[in-house]
Amino acid sequence: MEALASWVGRQERAEDDIAATPIAAYAALLDREPVRPPPGHAIPLLTHWFYFLPLHRESTLGADGHAERGGFLPPVDLPRRMWAASRFRFHAPLRVGDHVERVSTIESITPKQGRTGPLVFVRVGHRIDVGATLAFEEEHEIVYRGMSAPGSESAPAPPKPGRTAQWRREVRPDPVLLFRYSALTFNSHRIHFDRPYVTEVEGYPGLLVHGPLLGTLLVDGLTQSEPAVRVSRYEFKAIKPVFDTAPFYVCGRRDGARASLWIEDADGALCMDAAAELE
Repeated sequence: MEALASWVGRQERAEDDIAATPIAAYAALLDREPVRPPPGHAIPLLTHWFYFLPLHRESTLGADGHAERGGFLPPVDLPRRMWAASRFRFHAPLRVGDHVERVSTIESITPKQGRTGPLVFVRVGHRIDVGATLAFEEEHEIVYRGMSAPGSESAPAPPKPGRTAQWRREVRPDPVLLFRYSALTFNSHRIHFDRPYVTEVEGYPGLLVHGPLLGTLLVDGLTQSEPAVRVSRYEFKAIKPVFDTAPFYVCGRRDGARASLWIEDADGALCMDAAAELE
């Protein structure tokens, strides 16, 4: 941890242009008409992940498909890496045709002891600007953990959502859906598309559904149910992994200026918890 502490405060800058084609591809992924929005059209929330893509050279990738550690992200010596949580403050929309800049900062590196062994949480802050205008801020929490042999983990009973949904949509994940989202985000992490790797090396029962895809489906469910709503803040937290072995459910309800959103698995267990503040 002493060596990793030197990564706190490290920054990375990136620029990109908001193009229309990734938004049309996202619509196709959601089984909607793949229309390319015109210049000036505001893009859906969380589709910023289709830009600032991680263009690492093939020779720099590790065994799990991620870039080798020790560049911008710290060289945490634990093999599993997963998306733990994200928090957003939205100030202005990103629009097709915008030239945007992202400044990313390593904000903290925190070791913890989990049920199955040591964990390290890395929090990364992102700021995205359009010219001199702050569009939004994001906090992204990554968790690193040790490897487990297949079938060696005994998890406690997962919690239930404990609330009633006003809208609920079934999603049947499959390798094609996960591949298409990986392609949109240029995500080469093998847990999302390589079944022999994810089951035989990392010991999971199936391909993992991306954390950001789940978070995006939740906020999409909100905006589809409440088209006139404006989201000022949004956050989500992973509770339980979602695999491509069974359907899951995108759920939500609105209570005044706040929306409660969550992912349930086929057994009704809570897999992701989220909340949005509305204007």
